[in-house]
Amino acid sequence: GTGGADADAQRAFAKLSTHVLDTAAGKPAEGVDVIVYKLDDGAELPSCAGLRHEIARGRTDAGGRLAKFVPNALIASGATYCIRFDIAAYFHSRGSTCFYPYVEVPFRIADASQHYHV
Repeated sequence: GTGGADADAQRAFAKLSTHVLDTAAGKPAEGVDVIVYKLDDGAELPSCAGLRHEIARGRTDAGGRLAKFVPNALIASGATYCIRFDIAAYFHSRGSTCFYPYVEVPFRIADASQHYHV
């Protein structure tokens, strides 16, 4: 493909990204651990508390962003996923406490050929 091996590697991880902001500090949240789970297809209304399988994890960069961490081969049209932001450790590392130790957001992929930003 165009661009060689680096471009091919980027395309292999291009479908899901996220951006975390520390609104209390007014800046990007660097160092937040993020986990993505695929939820069990059997549930009529899947929730993050149901059966799930971890498919990827990463940590936000200095800009609070995380991209190219979920292999595209693990993203399927019609599937439901949950992204978990473990924010307690982020606040603890800054000498603060937090009200929410983690945040989980379920989402469904309608078309796996598209890019999704959570």
